[in-house]
Amino acid sequence: MASTFFGLNIGSSALSSFQVAINTTANNIANVRTTGYTRQTATLNASEALRVNARYGSTGTGVTVTSITQQRDLYYDNKYWENNSSYGRYEQRLYYLDQIQNYFKDDASVKGFASVFSDMFSSLDTLKTKASDLTVRNQFVSKSQSLCTYFNQMYQDLSDLQDDCNEEIKNNVDEINSISEKISLLNKEINQVETGTGTCASELRDERANLMDKLSKIVNVSYLETEIPNTNGDNLGGTIFTLYINGEKAVEGKDYRKLHCESTEMKNNQTDNDGLYKIYWDDTKMEFSGIAGTAGGKLKALFEMRDGDNNENFKGKVTQADKYSFTVTGVSVQNLKALNLPATDGKITVNNVTYEYNDWEAEVDSEGNLVSVKFNLNQNKAVADPAKAVQEGYTLYAGSGIDSMGIPYYMTQLNEFVRDFSEMFNEIESTGKNLNGDTPPQFFEAVTATGKVYDFSDSSLYRNLAAGQTAKITSSSNTYYRMTAGNYGVNTKVMDNVSLFATTTDSTKPDAYDVIEQLKKLQSETNVYRNDKASTFLETLISDISVDTEKSQTYTKLYENLEATISNQRTSVSGVDEDEEALNLVKFQNAYNMSSKVISVMKELLDKLINETGV
Repeated sequence: MASTFFGLNIGSSALSSFQVAINTTANNIANVRTTGYTRQTATLNASEALRVNARYGSTGTGVTVTSITQQRDLYYDNKYWENNSSYGRYEQRLYYLDQIQNYFKDDASVKGFASVFSDMFSSLDTLKTKASDLTVRNQFVSKSQSLCTYFNQMYQDLSDLQDDCNEEIKNNVDEINSISEKISLLNKEINQVETGTGTCASELRDERANLMDKLSKIVNVSYLETEIPNTNGDNLGGTIFTLYINGEKAVEGKDYRKLHCESTEMKNNQTDNDGLYKIYWDDTKMEFSGIAGTAGGKLKALFEMRDGDNNENFKGKVTQADKYSFTVTGVSVQNLKALNLPATDGKITVNNVTYEYNDWEAEVDSEGNLVSVKFNLNQNKAVADPAKAVQEGYTLYAGSGIDSMGIPYYMTQLNEFVRDFSEMFNEIESTGKNLNGDTPPQFFEAVTATGKVYDFSDSSLYRNLAAGQTAKITSSSNTYYRMTAGNYGVNTKVMDNVSLFATTTDSTKPDAYDVIEQLKKLQSETNVYRNDKASTFLETLISDISVDTEKSQTYTKLYENLEATISNQRTSVSGVDEDEEALNLVKFQNAYNMSSKVISVMKELLDKLINETGV
């Protein structure tokens, strides 16, 4: 049977419970402007009933606070992280695309390709009336070098931008490691608080969720949280929190896996800078892919911009494989001048195995079209015996093969244009005679950073072939493959002595200009680039970059708007509403007052019972 003072115990339990409810509400109000704070709720339940020796069998014993819980909706959390990953990706892409678009700018404020190209041909046109005038010749040569300087600068700008992407990849990997470590420490602290106590480490969980929000902008994130049972299957109160990034486990409980960046000697493209990073797991040494189908966030955008080749990388069918080489035919890059394979230290992939090659050899026809390509493998770095791992008919891939117009794509377009334009210009120029009555030297040449000069003399190996014949060209041959927008320039001999430039095929008529007439056609009459006129080169690239930039702008805005919508939905569940908390204060205050009244009434009853009964 309940004691005489049982009513006081019930009233006391109510006072204590509603005091906790008021304190919880006060905490919510105090954090109404705290970023990432999750609204907390005190859960009140009836205390366990007391069995009595009476017809009604049991009696209530008051109220108790069973827990203080967070009001979070995991559905909205997952939606927010998914959207934040996409938002981070397109926002990062837009940042770099805006810079590339600015490089190709050509208007009243910036003198770009159209202006420089037009100036060159205007100077060439002036030569028609003053073909023997050395001053006019010098002006033309100077304008031609200005065109080369324009491409050199474009190449350098894009190269510097690739280095920026590369460095930012490393910074993001460092950020991922830092966040993963913090989450693992929080997991340990949360379990220390919650195991065996039945309490919720709300503030620590908020901190962990905030880190997840931050991480989701860099990579795709997901998690799995499971309870820790004892040997009887009972829950101990703690959990194992497992974090996945891009689908791979990064944190499990108090343990986390670390990523690191390694500079690689192998290149995807001829234009790639040295030392581009690849990402590996510290524990397994396996590569972590920032571009896989499960990837997302800023990190994926950085790989897309650093390595993106619009999926126009080299591909071919293997016709021969041994431990020394692969030979492929039916290649996707059909002409030598469009080739962007690294000359040395390149990588190829066959049957999901990557090999490094030392150099390559190609069979080409009279138009420079690739009939077959043989890759000579680096035996010191082979990871499998090609003769066993590869069969005839397998597809060989070189390069990154990323379906994105990144920096390598635009650098390849620059290279292809200067190679096509230079070869056509040089061929026409070679038909003339200069003021000395001699065949002129190549007007455009390539000079590497080490001072190596390429005049493309090996191109004669295939130009004069009969139908059906092929010639062998290697990666070190003196062909237009060796020219890039970065080493493109006017022949230094011509710059020093402009009389070496030919304007006519008849050396007895120094003022004749029949060669100039042919050269003029390269401006807007002859198909040079992408089966179109040279003058439309910039328009073609601007069209590419504009479409890509507009797409990124559209998606960035879309995901930004979705983020605001999902944040509002998430806040409606987990955020603190001032009006709602004010109402809770009044509600719990009234309940507290009523509980005080119960104790006051019980006091009067007991006073009557003890002090006045029987007197």
